[in-house]
Amino acid sequence: MIIEYNSQYDEQIKDLLVDLQNYLIDIDDWHTQVMLPEYRENNFKIDIYKVKHQDGKIYLSIENNMVVGVIIGIVEEKDEIDKLTNDCAKTGSVIELIVKNSIRGNGIGKSLLEKIEEYFKSIGCKRINIEVFGPNQKGLNFYKKNDYIIRDMIVSKRI
Repeated sequence: MIIEYNSQYDEQIKDLLVDLQNYLIDIDDWHTQVMLPEYRENNFKIDIYKVKHQDGKIYLSIENNMVVGVIIGIVEEKDEIDKLTNDCAKTGSVIELIVKNSIRGNGIGKSLLEKIEEYFKSIGCKRINIEVFGPNQKGLNFYKKNDYIIRDMIVSKRI
């Protein structure tokens, strides 16, 4: 069952955020990903702030009163360079999408993604952006299966 955000689930959402960061740390072959002790509380506060101030929404997938998935979306803010270089169509941004590792592949991520897409459409967004960490091939494959394409890339080199 997918529901809108309810603060009674905050601790479980924080646990999922930690799970995702641990996953990113594990797949990071450059070992640049870290998780400071204050990550659990502060990352959640930052996400909540963005949702409140950027026309955002949080949806939770609940099974047996447990959060098994979360998606957090906000409306992107356009800066001065954006205004000079693109059409500045209202754009949604998925800043978090996490499904408990033990139940991935059961359609929960797809359902959450569809729910946030509905929300973005309802408020007039024309596009949705999702940043994917380069080594996260599972995430990239998931988004490709759901009709997302690569539009921007960051290339990196160690020096």
